Amino acid sequence: MKYKRILLKLSGEALMGDKQFGIDNARLMQYASEIKEVVDQNIQVAIVIGGGNIFRGVQAEEGGMDRTQGDYMGMLATMINSMALQAALESIGLQTRLQSAISMKEVAEPFVKRRAVRHLEKGRIVIFGAGTGNPFFTTDSAGALRAIEIDADVILKGTRVDGIYDADPEKNPNAVKYKKITFDEAYAKGLNVMDMTAFTLCKENKMDLVVFDMNTPGNLLKVVQGADIGTTVEV
Repeated sequence: MKYKRILLKLSGEALMGDKQFGIDNARLMQYASEIKEVVDQNIQVAIVIGGGNIFRGVQAEEGGMDRTQGDYMGMLATMINSMALQAALESIGLQTRLQSAISMKEVAEPFVKRRAVRHLEKGRIVIFGAGTGNPFFTTDSAGALRAIEIDADVILKGTRVDGIYDADPEKNPNAVKYKKITFDEAYAKGLNVMDMTAFTLCKENKMDLVVFDMNTPGNLLKVVQGADIGTTVEV
């Protein structure tokens, strides 16, 4: 295996499947089975998931709501997704722990780095909810931060497309895919991979990022095994 401890970053929108809103149970169970394949190979898995299928902080700002209030609402949306994914993983026999960046002691542990690492060492999947616990930070930033904190080998960003392109491949059939690219090149080209805070965290802490298609069965395990799929962003 190429990696021993991974941070899997999923978007909330990915959980919608073919729906326009909310959670598609079939997609949820597909992701759970993909994750199980990796855990069965004794790979340590931590997960950060967004909340865009339920609520995004920028939505609130567009509607005239205070951005801080909207971002906290977005954090609650990530907790709903995290709890749903936790339930799906446990339904197929996996052990999990959900840690929240804001206090929700009835449903989640507080985030404690040492505890998170110990869970991973014991083979439990750790899901990090509520972003960083602070407004004005995305779940991409939360994923980068948690990956660095737990000393993950890599961030695997599961998306709907099979890597990073020079244009949107869903809109431009002539878009060219990058196999490998540096953080500086991605920034210079204005490629919309992660927000700048997440990018900076990864670059400064030498945390590689692999962007791949999570919706193709088997891809997650292939990436962990070192298969040449997706796009690797490195320092």
